[in-house]
Amino acid sequence: MIEAFDEQVKNWVLSVAAGAEVSLAAPNGRKPGTGVGVYLMDVMKSAPSNTTKRPVPLQLTLRYLITTWSEKPEDAHQLLARLMFAAMENEDYQVESDFPQLDLWTALGAPPQPAFLLRVPLVYERTAEAPKRAREIKLQSTSLVSLHGLVLGPGKTPLSECRVEIPALRLSTNTDYKGRFCFSGVPGDGKTELLVKAKGLELSVTCLGNYGDSSAPMVIDFSPLEA
Repeated sequence: MIEAFDEQVKNWVLSVAAGAEVSLAAPNGRKPGTGVGVYLMDVMKSAPSNTTKRPVPLQLTLRYLITTWSEKPEDAHQLLARLMFAAMENEDYQVESDFPQLDLWTALGAPPQPAFLLRVPLVYERTAEAPKRAREIKLQSTSLVSLHGLVLGPGKTPLSECRVEIPALRLSTNTDYKGRFCFSGVPGDGKTELLVKAKGLELSVTCLGNYGDSSAPMVIDFSPLEA
Protein backbone atom coordinates (compact mmCIF):
# COMPACT_ATOMS: atom_id res chain seq x y z
CA MET A 1 0.00 0.00 0.00
CA ILE A 2 1.09 3.58 -0.64
CA GLU A 3 1.06 4.45 3.07
CA ALA A 4 3.64 1.74 3.80
CA PHE A 5 6.23 2.07 1.02
CA ASP A 6 8.90 3.49 3.37
CA GLU A 7 8.21 0.64 5.79
CA GLN A 8 8.63 -1.89 2.99
CA VAL A 9 12.07 -0.52 2.13
CA LYS A 10 13.05 -0.48 5.81
CA ASN A 11 11.95 -4.11 6.18
CA TRP A 12 14.07 -5.01 3.14
CA VAL A 13 17.10 -3.35 4.75
CA LEU A 14 16.52 -5.24 8.01
CA SER A 15 16.26 -8.52 6.10
CA VAL A 16 19.84 -7.90 4.97
CA ALA A 17 21.19 -6.14 8.08
CA ALA A 18 19.24 -7.57 11.02
CA GLY A 19 19.50 -5.46 14.15
CA ALA A 20 20.89 -2.38 12.41
CA GLU A 21 19.36 1.03 12.96
CA VAL A 22 17.49 2.34 9.91
CA SER A 23 17.19 6.10 9.41
CA LEU A 24 15.07 7.91 6.83
CA ALA A 25 16.75 11.23 7.60
CA ALA A 26 19.36 12.87 5.36
CA PRO A 27 22.93 11.72 6.07
CA ASN A 28 24.69 14.38 8.13
CA GLY A 29 27.89 12.89 9.45
CA ARG A 30 29.08 10.18 11.81
CA LYS A 31 26.58 8.45 14.12
CA PRO A 32 27.06 6.01 16.99
CA GLY A 33 26.44 2.29 16.54
CA THR A 34 25.72 0.60 13.22
CA GLY A 35 22.98 1.59 10.83
CA VAL A 36 21.69 2.23 7.35
CA GLY A 37 20.51 5.53 5.92
CA VAL A 38 17.56 5.33 3.51
CA TYR A 39 17.03 8.89 2.34
CA LEU A 40 14.26 9.56 -0.21
CA MET A 41 15.75 11.94 -2.78
CA ASP A 42 13.28 11.94 -5.68
CA VAL A 43 9.75 10.84 -6.53
CA MET A 44 9.43 10.52 -10.30
CA LYS A 45 6.49 9.72 -12.53
CA SER A 46 6.92 6.51 -14.52
CA ALA A 47 5.29 5.58 -17.80
CA PRO A 48 2.36 3.19 -17.28
CA SER A 49 2.89 -0.44 -18.22
CA ASN A 50 1.05 -2.07 -21.12
CA THR A 51 -2.22 -3.14 -19.56
CA THR A 52 -5.91 -3.39 -20.38
CA LYS A 53 -6.90 -2.32 -16.88
CA ARG A 54 -9.20 0.67 -16.65
CA PRO A 55 -8.39 2.99 -15.13
CA VAL A 56 -4.69 2.45 -15.84
CA PRO A 57 -2.64 2.04 -12.62
CA LEU A 58 -0.41 4.96 -11.75
CA GLN A 59 3.28 4.23 -11.28
CA LEU A 60 6.05 6.18 -9.59
CA THR A 61 9.76 5.55 -9.17
CA LEU A 62 11.20 6.32 -5.73
CA ARG A 63 14.88 7.18 -5.69
CA TYR A 64 16.72 6.51 -2.41
CA LEU A 65 20.25 7.38 -1.30
CA ILE A 66 21.59 4.37 0.61
CA THR A 67 24.39 4.99 3.12
CA THR A 68 25.82 3.06 6.07
CA TRP A 69 27.67 3.88 9.25
CA SER A 70 29.50 1.95 11.98
CA GLU A 71 32.14 2.45 14.65
CA LYS A 72 34.64 0.83 12.26
CA PRO A 73 34.71 2.13 8.67
CA GLU A 74 35.41 -1.35 7.30
CA ASP A 75 32.21 -2.66 8.94
CA ALA A 76 30.21 0.13 7.27
CA HIS A 77 31.81 -0.67 3.93
CA GLN A 78 30.99 -4.39 4.21
CA LEU A 79 27.40 -3.59 5.15
CA LEU A 80 27.03 -1.28 2.15
CA ALA A 81 28.36 -3.97 -0.19
CA ARG A 82 25.91 -6.54 1.23
CA LEU A 83 23.01 -4.16 0.69
CA MET A 84 24.09 -3.40 -2.86
CA PHE A 85 24.38 -7.09 -3.78
CA ALA A 86 20.97 -7.77 -2.19
CA ALA A 87 19.43 -4.91 -4.18
CA MET A 88 20.95 -6.23 -7.41
CA GLU A 89 19.35 -9.64 -6.73
CA ASN A 90 15.95 -8.08 -6.01
CA GLU A 91 13.82 -8.19 -9.17
CA ASP A 92 11.81 -5.13 -8.11
CA TYR A 93 14.77 -2.85 -7.35
CA GLN A 94 17.28 -1.15 -9.64
CA VAL A 95 20.75 0.00 -8.56
CA GLU A 96 21.94 3.02 -10.52
CA SER A 97 25.36 2.76 -12.12
CA ASP A 98 26.08 6.45 -11.56
CA PHE A 99 27.45 7.18 -8.09
CA PRO A 100 26.42 10.23 -5.99
CA GLN A 101 28.31 13.34 -7.09
CA LEU A 102 30.20 15.76 -4.86
CA ASP A 103 27.60 18.51 -5.26
CA LEU A 104 24.98 16.20 -3.70
CA TRP A 105 26.97 15.93 -0.47
CA THR A 106 27.50 19.68 -0.50
CA ALA A 107 23.75 20.24 -0.80
CA LEU A 108 23.09 17.81 2.06
CA GLY A 109 25.76 19.41 4.23
CA ALA A 110 27.44 16.05 4.77
CA PRO A 111 30.98 14.78 4.07
CA PRO A 112 31.33 12.57 0.96
CA GLN A 113 30.97 8.89 1.84
CA PRO A 114 30.44 5.52 0.13
CA ALA A 115 26.83 5.20 -1.03
CA PHE A 116 24.61 4.06 -3.89
CA LEU A 117 21.34 5.17 -5.46
CA LEU A 118 18.40 2.76 -5.41
CA ARG A 119 15.24 2.94 -7.54
CA VAL A 120 12.09 1.39 -6.10
CA PRO A 121 8.82 1.13 -8.10
CA LEU A 122 5.54 2.18 -6.51
CA VAL A 123 2.26 1.23 -8.22
CA TYR A 124 -1.10 2.73 -7.28
CA GLU A 125 -4.04 0.60 -8.34
CA ARG A 126 -6.99 2.90 -8.95
CA THR A 127 -10.50 1.67 -8.25
CA ALA A 128 -12.80 1.70 -11.25
CA GLU A 129 -16.44 2.66 -10.87
CA ALA A 130 -18.83 -0.20 -11.55
CA PRO A 131 -20.53 0.21 -14.96
CA LYS A 132 -24.28 0.70 -14.95
CA ARG A 133 -24.84 -1.84 -17.72
CA ALA A 134 -22.54 -4.74 -18.34
CA ARG A 135 -23.19 -8.33 -19.32
CA GLU A 136 -19.63 -9.55 -18.87
CA ILE A 137 -16.47 -8.09 -17.38
CA LYS A 138 -13.04 -9.51 -18.23
CA LEU A 139 -10.10 -8.48 -16.11
CA GLN A 140 -6.57 -8.78 -17.40
CA SER A 141 -3.27 -7.82 -15.84
CA THR A 142 0.30 -7.47 -17.01
CA SER A 143 3.02 -8.67 -14.67
CA LEU A 144 6.28 -6.77 -14.24
CA VAL A 145 9.52 -8.71 -14.67
CA SER A 146 13.24 -8.06 -14.68
CA LEU A 147 15.20 -7.74 -17.92
CA HIS A 148 18.81 -8.93 -17.73
CA GLY A 149 21.13 -8.22 -20.65
CA LEU A 150 24.72 -8.55 -21.82
CA VAL A 151 26.34 -6.20 -24.37
CA LEU A 152 29.22 -7.64 -26.42
CA GLY A 153 31.55 -5.80 -28.78
CA PRO A 154 34.07 -7.01 -31.37
CA GLY A 155 35.47 -10.43 -30.57
CA LYS A 156 32.61 -11.11 -28.16
CA THR A 157 34.28 -8.77 -25.64
CA PRO A 158 31.95 -7.45 -22.89
CA LEU A 159 31.41 -3.70 -23.22
CA SER A 160 31.38 -1.76 -19.94
CA GLU A 161 29.83 1.66 -19.34
CA CYS A 162 27.48 1.35 -22.32
CA ARG A 163 24.28 3.36 -21.99
CA VAL A 164 21.18 1.19 -22.28
CA GLU A 165 17.78 2.88 -22.47
CA ILE A 166 14.11 1.88 -22.68
CA PRO A 167 12.71 5.13 -24.14
CA ALA A 168 9.05 4.13 -23.79
CA LEU A 169 9.47 3.61 -20.02
CA ARG A 170 11.98 6.46 -19.56
CA LEU A 171 14.44 4.04 -17.98
CA SER A 172 18.20 3.98 -18.46
CA THR A 173 21.26 2.34 -16.95
CA ASN A 174 24.91 1.55 -17.74
CA THR A 175 26.56 -1.83 -18.25
CA ASP A 176 28.95 -2.99 -15.54
CA TYR A 177 32.53 -4.11 -16.04
CA LYS A 178 31.24 -7.48 -17.29
CA GLY A 179 29.00 -5.84 -19.89
CA ARG A 180 25.86 -6.73 -17.95
CA PHE A 181 22.80 -4.59 -17.19
CA CYS A 182 19.42 -5.08 -15.57
CA PHE A 183 16.06 -3.31 -15.57
CA SER A 184 13.40 -4.11 -12.97
CA GLY A 185 9.70 -3.49 -13.43
CA VAL A 186 9.59 -4.13 -17.20
CA PRO A 187 6.24 -5.36 -18.62
CA GLY A 188 6.38 -9.12 -19.11
CA ASP A 189 4.02 -9.18 -22.11
CA GLY A 190 4.74 -7.94 -25.62
CA LYS A 191 7.99 -6.52 -26.90
CA THR A 192 10.41 -4.02 -25.39
CA GLU A 193 12.43 -1.58 -27.50
CA LEU A 194 15.95 -0.85 -26.23
CA LEU A 195 18.51 1.72 -27.35
CA VAL A 196 22.21 0.94 -26.76
CA LYS A 197 24.80 3.74 -26.93
CA ALA A 198 28.58 3.30 -26.95
CA LYS A 199 31.49 5.37 -28.24
CA GLY A 200 29.18 7.81 -30.01
CA LEU A 201 27.23 5.08 -31.79
CA GLU A 202 23.66 3.84 -31.25
CA LEU A 203 21.94 0.50 -31.78
CA SER A 204 18.20 -0.17 -31.58
CA VAL A 205 17.26 -3.62 -30.28
CA THR A 206 13.87 -5.30 -29.86
CA CYS A 207 13.44 -7.70 -26.95
CA LEU A 208 10.75 -10.32 -27.61
CA GLY A 209 11.52 -12.88 -24.92
CA ASN A 210 11.61 -13.10 -21.15
CA TYR A 211 15.08 -12.58 -19.66
CA GLY A 212 14.31 -12.54 -15.94
CA ASP A 213 17.17 -14.93 -15.11
CA SER A 214 20.55 -13.21 -14.67
CA SER A 215 22.30 -16.47 -15.63
CA ALA A 216 20.63 -16.41 -19.08
CA PRO A 217 20.65 -12.74 -20.14
CA MET A 218 19.62 -11.22 -23.46
CA VAL A 219 22.85 -11.02 -25.50
CA ILE A 220 23.27 -7.88 -27.61
CA ASP A 221 26.02 -7.80 -30.25
CA PHE A 222 26.93 -4.16 -30.73
CA SER A 223 27.47 -4.52 -34.48
CA PRO A 224 28.10 -0.80 -35.23
CA LEU A 225 31.52 -1.14 -33.57
CA GLU A 226 32.53 -3.83 -36.09
CA ALA A 227 32.63 -1.27 -38.89
